Amino acid sequence: MLAQDATRVHRGDAPEDRPIWPALRRGWRRRCPKCGTGPLLKGYLKVRDHCPVCREAYFHHRADDGPAYLTILIVGHLAAPGLLVAYTAWQPDPMVLFTTFAIGTVALSLYLLPRLKGALVAFQWARHMHGFEEGGR
Repeated sequence: MLAQDATRVHRGDAPEDRPIWPALRRGWRRRCPKCGTGPLLKGYLKVRDHCPVCREAYFHHRADDGPAYLTILIVGHLAAPGLLVAYTAWQPDPMVLFTTFAIGTVALSLYLLPRLKGALVAFQWARHMHGFEEGGR
């Protein structure tokens, strides 16, 4: 019996199947990945200890620096080619180019960071990672 459970966990079959895409969408909207109605974040980036609606526990999540790395990755891959295209196509004054891209990258980073954190916590919940096992302990 124990070998069957180990095989099931190794194959990725969880005892309760949690669909990943609805959980990621709920996390992106900064909502509880389980019920979709309760708020996931208490402030800008602070994850609640539990959902106020369905009481799912979040205190054991391990988002750490993942959302920041993903934000840098996405913003960098959008800003660098955009900077090259803007400079070669229009050749604006360097101060105008710097100001425009500085404001754009900061705004995009501030927009993405809490959404990526919610999606990462939701991904951990959907995959039963870091204490998100059955029962929401």
